[in-house]
Order: sequence, then C-alpha cells, then structure tokens
Amino acid sequence: MAKVKYYYDSENLAYTKIKTRKRIKIGYAILFLVASALFGFFVFILLINTPYFETPKDRLQAREIENLKLQYAILNKKMDEIDDVTEALENRDNNIYRVYFNKTEIPDSIRKAGFRNPERYKILEGYNNSQLVLNTTKRIDRLSKELAIQSKSLDEILKLASTKGNLLLAIPAIQPVRNENLKRMASGFGYRTDPFTKVRKMHNGMDFTANTGSPVYATGDGVVERADAAASGFGNHVVIRHGFGYESLYAHLSKYNCHPGQHVKRGDVIGYVGSTGRSEGPHCHYEVHKDGKVVNPLNFYYGNISAVEYVAISQMANQENQSLD
Repeated sequence: MAKVKYYYDSENLAYTKIKTRKRIKIGYAILFLVASALFGFFVFILLINTPYFETPKDRLQAREIENLKLQYAILNKKMDEIDDVTEALENRDNNIYRVYFNKTEIPDSIRKAGFRNPERYKILEGYNNSQLVLNTTKRIDRLSKELAIQSKSLDEILKLASTKGNLLLAIPAIQPVRNENLKRMASGFGYRTDPFTKVRKMHNGMDFTANTGSPVYATGDGVVERADAAASGFGNHVVIRHGFGYESLYAHLSKYNCHPGQHVKRGDVIGYVGSTGRSEGPHCHYEVHKDGKVVNPLNFYYGNISAVEYVAISQMANQENQSLD
C-alpha cells in the first residue's frame, strides 16, 4: 500500500494530501533535471577534450597555415644555398680581390651585422607562428645587407681592376687541368695522409687526377723559371714566375712543353700529366706561392668556375684524405 503524503498549505493553515498526479509531475521534473545535468556533464567533457568544432572556414584556414609553413621551409632551404654562394663570394673578396689590391678586408662584424633595431620586428610578434616568421624575416634582412655590402665591395674592386690589368693577368686564377665536372680534384691543401709513410703531414698544394698525357695549363701569365726533374720528389716539373710575388708549380709531369725564360700566357699548355717522381699515380700536383710562402690554390680559382662550382670544389678540397704524393 502506497504511503499517503501531505504538504503544508500555508494559505489554509492545514496539511493537505498530495495528489498522485502532482507527485508524478514532480517526479518527471526531477528526472528532467537529472537528465539535463547528465547531458550537460557529457557536453562539458566533450568540449574540454575537443579543441574546437571545426567549421569549413576553420579547415580552410588550417590548410592555408600549413601551406605557408611549407613555403617558409622552401624559402629557408633556398636561403641556405644563397648563404653558401654568398660565403664563397665573401671568401674570394677578402682573401683574393682585396689582398690583390692591398685593400683591408671587410670583417664579419660588418658583413653579418643585420639590422640591430629590435623595434623593426615588433609587428611580427604575438602570433601562433611568430617565431618562424620572425627568424625568416631576420635572415632575409641579414642576407640582403650582406649582398648589398658585397655588391659595393665588388664595385670598388672593379674600379681598381680597370687600372691593374697586368696584375689580374698574372694571378694564377684557373685550374691546371680540365675539370668541367669537378671530379679531377683528388686531394686539397692542408694536412693529409702521406701515401707512402701513412703519416699525416702538410700537403702544400692540390692534386688533380687525369690520364697520363692530359694537358697541363699555365694558370696565369708569366715567365718559366724552371722546367726540369732536379727537385727531390717532384719528378718532371715546371715553375712559373708570374710577378707581383706569385709563383706556381706543376709537378709529376710525364714531360714538359716549355723551357726556362719562356714567356707563357694563362691557358698555354706547359706540360702533360704523368706520375714521375714521388707519386702514387697519374696526377698533377699544383702549388701557388705568394711572396715565398705556399698558399691555398683554392683561393684563386675565379677565372673558370662559377660561385656554385667554387662551393662544390671547396667542399671536396676540405675533406681530409690521402694525397697522391
């Protein structure tokens, strides 16, 4: 038997029996409130575990952002290549052109200074991808300034070069053998492993491999100072005195095609590749001397290769390996 329930009627000042229908309505109301609370709870859980409900517009913007990130990545890769070429130009400028014309080199503190005003980049801050955009913008600014400085420097060198044509002709500025595919360079300037003693020692030049009998070219205008086999270890070799403190040496030739006192021009055939003297195999050992001291021949290859090719041959030349002599 169901219990009879009452409620206090404040108007009549008496207890009144609760009718069943009213009780049912109250039950439904309570059930509705509980269901609503549960529904609200599940919606809340869903919301806190879902960043947001994507609309078509949101998805389109997300795709555009990802595409922009990809474009920035491609741009930065291109700037890596520009950095390499710019570095090669700066190296030539400081170590060749400015040295030739007795001009003070431009230090990195000036070349790579960029723009020092931090207010310049304030507008790029405060966004989701601000760091990516900020870093790329700063890099573009730095490269732009570097290239502007380099362009101004080359303009200055060009003016000097117009009055010093003889010096430019004398500088040993090409490779001594044909090397169109850049695969002839076997060993560079610096410490290398001796092929006979297996001891690491200073290698004063660059070794270019080629078939026996391949032509060897004078790398600058000058006068042949030596053409013989008297020097220890060099076998048949040629020394050219270019003037302005420059000399070049070509060693291990199968034979030479010149004589002491002969005037030669850049590109003249002065001998042929061989393996005479202290040599591991057919190659031309090539040295450049400035004011009586050996210098890296790599710094002078501006006459027949591009900046990109210079970077490639520089990377090969800087690998520590075994020399051929």
